[in-house]
Amino acid sequence: MSISDREAARAQLGRPVRGDPEVVTRCHLHLPVVLRVPPVLDDGEPFPTLYWLSCPLAHRRIARLESAGGVREADARAAEDAGFAEALAAAHARYAAERDAALEALDDVAIAPSGGVGGSSGGTKCLHAHYAHAAAGGENAVGAEVASAIEPLDCVVGCVARVGGEVGRNPEWKEPR
Repeated sequence: MSISDREAARAQLGRPVRGDPEVVTRCHLHLPVVLRVPPVLDDGEPFPTLYWLSCPLAHRRIARLESAGGVREADARAAEDAGFAEALAAAHARYAAERDAALEALDDVAIAPSGGVGGSSGGTKCLHAHYAHAAAGGENAVGAEVASAIEPLDCVVGCVARVGGEVGRNPEWKEPR
């Protein structure tokens, strides 16, 4: 029996998925890497993060970059490099415009999400969100740099599996070297 995208994403995240996400990027094992999340969740909560990273390998590797000061480094680069700062601002603007276009298709939105990548009002905020945007096809200089540091996502076995009838993290999965 195959595993649905929703089951796979739930297992990857370790919690139920929010809203009705669509898988926009998959790994070579056909598992979700990036989910596109609606700008407003089923309960009416605004959700500014349009692209959500579900891949545990990418998440783990990006967390290491963030722990090593990756967000501060990206913000420092933007402060020193006008071209990089312009590229970052443009990524935020494109992200917000794409999310806002999705909002227009919805009826009766009480509170709309705002901000750029990951809901940010500027700066980097979260390498995971920038990477997810780039991996989903968005032009994002920060995300592209993160991709060059963490890829390839070359797992030998899938990160999720059906074990004892339940879908969860695959006990055979480990981070490739």
